[in-house]
Amino acid sequence: MLHRHLPEGFTLDGLRQDRILNEAFDMGDPLKLMRLFGITEKTAMHYVGVAHPEKTAQLPR
Repeated sequence: MLHRHLPEGFTLDGLRQDRILNEAFDMGDPLKLMRLFGITEKTAMHYVGVAHPEKTAQLPR
């Protein structure tokens, strides 16, 4: 029912992903993301890695 009120091209999944990413930019804490959105550790780390690539470990080349 909510999808009828969204602008064309928007989805509820897309809005949720955008909200998680926004929180990842603000917080940068995967544990808080896990608690707030009920996502897995792997998913939370993905969002933090996208939002803050400098916080992720870089393998030597």
